[in-house]
Amino acid sequence: MPQTILTVSYLLASMLFILSLGGLSTQETARRGNLYGAVGILIAVIVTSLSPVVKDFSLLMPAVLIGTIIGAMLAARVAMTSMPELVAVLHSFVGLSAVLVGIGNFLQAPHGVVGAVGGAVGAASTGAVSDVHASAFSAMTVIHDVEIFIGVFIGAVTLTGSIMAFGKLRGSISGNPLMLPGRHWLNLGMVAAALWLGFLFVESAATGVDPFAEMFAFEVAPGLVPLLVMTAIACVIGVHMVMAIGGADMPVVVSMLNSYSGWAAAAAGFMLANDLLIVTGALVGSSGAILSYIMCRAMNRSFISVILGGFGTGGGKPAASAAAKGPVGEVISVEAAEVAEMLESSKSVIFVPGYGMAVAQAQHPIREITDILRKKGVNVRFAIHPVAGRLPGHMNVLLAEANVPYDIVFEMDEINDDFPDTDVVIVVGANDVVNPAAQTDESSPIFGMPVLEVWKAKTCVVLKRGMASGYAGVDNPLFYNSNTRMLFGDAKKSIDSVLRALSNP
Repeated sequence: MPQTILTVSYLLASMLFILSLGGLSTQETARRGNLYGAVGILIAVIVTSLSPVVKDFSLLMPAVLIGTIIGAMLAARVAMTSMPELVAVLHSFVGLSAVLVGIGNFLQAPHGVVGAVGGAVGAASTGAVSDVHASAFSAMTVIHDVEIFIGVFIGAVTLTGSIMAFGKLRGSISGNPLMLPGRHWLNLGMVAAALWLGFLFVESAATGVDPFAEMFAFEVAPGLVPLLVMTAIACVIGVHMVMAIGGADMPVVVSMLNSYSGWAAAAAGFMLANDLLIVTGALVGSSGAILSYIMCRAMNRSFISVILGGFGTGGGKPAASAAAKGPVGEVISVEAAEVAEMLESSKSVIFVPGYGMAVAQAQHPIREITDILRKKGVNVRFAIHPVAGRLPGHMNVLLAEANVPYDIVFEMDEINDDFPDTDVVIVVGANDVVNPAAQTDESSPIFGMPVLEVWKAKTCVVLKRGMASGYAGVDNPLFYNSNTRMLFGDAKKSIDSVLRALSNP
């Protein structure tokens, strides 16, 4: 394929990726944004496969075929409740690819001869031009080695960090933050060791002299040992960094790893001199960083405090300080029929979905209730907190899957002032994002976090299995308010019961 066609195709794919990000910014255009992204990726794969860089299709085509089959199976089988775990796994694949590309690119490049070639050119030359060429050759190779080192480091951190995030989201790893003694000094020590190894790696690759070569009876490429040791240390950093982050911060972790995977892809693009990969990685990395900032602001947290970890106990039990205080009121439980009566007699209703709705798959009967109430003239809306669920936009995706109209779904800032004028609020599986302690209890770990002020409504109905605290491990005084009613049980069964009562008055 001519270089001009390749360049134009990469430019077109880059434009489609930008349009894709723009489309994903709103629910109404999300489908179109996904389509733009898919077409852009298809163009990128086809033109890259036909480029002069690819000389052997015997390995490429089976890999593309296998990847296509796996992707199609995942898209068809993975439930919406498992999307956060799937995203974490996909991030780990990006990190792994960056590591493998970096190490493979290093082994393929003519390292260990830079100093000799540069010296030979300089010695044989009597003019300043050749000296400049020798110096430029050496400098460019050193820059390339730095690109390899950074790409492998980011990729290794992304790989293991994403695997740990997958385990926490899936529940196979505890959501409790791992608080090792002196953990911050441990992280600093590992980063310092990685930087020292980076210096040895660049120096060994440039001079061809490896201080670790004597450790092996066989020949090792100069610089390979420092690179591999750094990779192992970066993997440990990724594990420890995510393990130290509490369960309540997992939405931030997912967006943070999304950013890391983008920068890893961009680094791979520099290693391969692929402009499209650089542009795509930069788009993903910067958008993930912006999303992480938005998530942190929604939780009244700084990005550094999230990385340092320690927020949330994630054990599903009240925090020690809250448990010591005991109940602050009487819990008033109701039956599904009573909730149906409240909804029928209301003029304004707001649903607040949370992860409990995702687990119970209750979004479909909620949409049916919404249709019934709207036909009766009730103003029904949905309030979404930025960190509801386990993934940014998790609740929006679930509601879209159930065909809930986009124009009645509102973000926290858009709807928070409307709760005092609302007759009934239905909280489905949400906990921490509706906790009034965030505004009233300075000793609470979530104090200062912006929340949905559902307690200001005339009546608040909370659907929960029991009285356990949320993912942050903080007790919720909302349950004891005089205007709060608790509908205990599985959210899907409870909503089905309310739907039956509304359908058969």
